[in-house]
Parts: sequence; C-alpha cells; structure tokens
Amino acid sequence: MKLVHDAPALAAALAEQDGRRAVVMTMGALHDGHLSLVTHARQRADHVVVTVFVNPLQFGAHEDLDQYPRDLPGDLAALAPVLHTDDVVYAPSVREMYPDGPPQVQVAAGPVGDVLEGAVRPGHFDGVLTVVLKLLARTRPDVAVFGAKDAQQVALVRAMVHDLDLGVSVVEAPTVREHDGLARSSRNAYLSPDDRERATGLWRALSAGREAAEAGADAPEVVVAARTVLTEAVDAVDYVSLVDARFLPLAAGAHGPARLVVAARLGTTRLIDNTELVLGPVVDRSR
Repeated sequence: MKLVHDAPALAAALAEQDGRRAVVMTMGALHDGHLSLVTHARQRADHVVVTVFVNPLQFGAHEDLDQYPRDLPGDLAALAPVLHTDDVVYAPSVREMYPDGPPQVQVAAGPVGDVLEGAVRPGHFDGVLTVVLKLLARTRPDVAVFGAKDAQQVALVRAMVHDLDLGVSVVEAPTVREHDGLARSSRNAYLSPDDRERATGLWRALSAGREAAEAGADAPEVVVAARTVLTEAVDAVDYVSLVDARFLPLAAGAHGPARLVVAARLGTTRLIDNTELVLGPVVDRSR
C-alpha cells in the first residue's frame, strides 16, 4: 500500500490505478469494524483508498477532539494485511485539508441533520458532510463504503450524493460486534471495565425492541421496550427512536421496515447503535 499525506501525492498515486475504485473514510484508531469495511470495498472495486483523518469540523466545543485516539503506525499495521500494493492510505493533516482554516463554504445537512445525533451534537453532520464531500472530490471513487453503526450519517451521505449528483455508489456495510453484541467503536477504548460490561445494554435494548416488533408491537411499544432495558443499564439515555430509511420519525400506526436507534452515556463515554426491524401484524406461518 502507498501512504500519502497531500493532494498532489494522492493524485499521483491514483493516476497509477486502473479500474473501479472504492473509498473507506475513517478517523483512524482502526479496529475490526473498519477492516470489515475494507473487505466490503475490495468486493466492489479493483482498488481501495482508506482515508485517515480526524475531522475537527464535526466535533463540538466540548467534545473529545483533543483526546480522540490517534495512532497512524498502528493503523498502517492493521491495514497491511488487507490492502494491496497499489492501494492507497491518505492521511492528511488539518492544514492540508483546511489550509485557510474552517472553510467559508460548507455543506448544510438539512432537517435530518438536526434530529437525533444532530440534536445532541449541533452542527456535527454539517462537518461530516463537508469533509466527506472534500474526500470524495480528492479520491474520485466509484464506491464509498460506510458502516451501519453510523446509520444517520450514511442516510445523509446518500442524500448528499443524490441531491448533488455526485455519481458515487454509497454502500452500507453491517455493524461488526463483539461476542456480547457491543458494536465495535474507537470510543470503546474509553470505557472502564464496569462501563464496558454495562455497555452491552445498548445491544440488549435493541434486541428487546426487535423482539417486541416481532411479537406485533407498534412503534411506541417498541420504543418503550427498548428504552426500559437501556435505562436500567446506562447512566443517561440521549434518545431511543424509530425512524424510516430517511431517518424521519415513524407514526404509531406505521408498518414495514424501520430502524431502531439508540444513544447513551456511560461515565464520560457516549455510544450509539441501531438495528433494522419490521413493524406490522404478526404473520401466522403455521398455516
């Protein structure tokens, strides 16, 4: 794999590639979840570009930008077995990405950017979409692969790609989980042993909501089932909600595919997770 740090070096490396290209955008501190995205990218393209950039635009004033884990040598070691010789790792500096400081023109995420994660972290998705757009412009991929754990982000990236005619296929890869269901996340490293054990409450809450849906519960009942389990496990619940594919809230009588999304705090660590489910009457399959 080729490691590059600036746009000219990136352009030179990409010029040596032939065929379809996929990009996986990360903030480093790579784990098996990130590596699974690379595997999905490999299945859809001839070449893979992995970006490693901690984007300051998506962090709020009191969030963990300075403490966010950074370990480029470790990231390169993790990527070495899954990247090919002509694949590229693009690890720009903040000055390289934003030479004049925060860009004067940024992407506005719109109404969906103001709910759930956007309500808890105002401006977060504007920062995410701005850096995603810049990285798409620099890497020029056919495919961009994102993880399902960040489902609201994926929905907004898809909307941006569609609305701005970017011509990139956005792929959502399944969440990679620990043996006890906890979604892999760079922020899991912040958890104390006790908080790590309690963090399984996110997955147990999602499972309770999905089981309620399978038993015929409507949207409010599914939310209550999930919230009850989550509240008992964590220090604070930020939200428990059912949304459609565009991340719009579902009405009480809604039927069909939906996504149950949760966010919670354990100690000083904030975690998110989600699962897909189907709302509707129970089908008797014995007949």
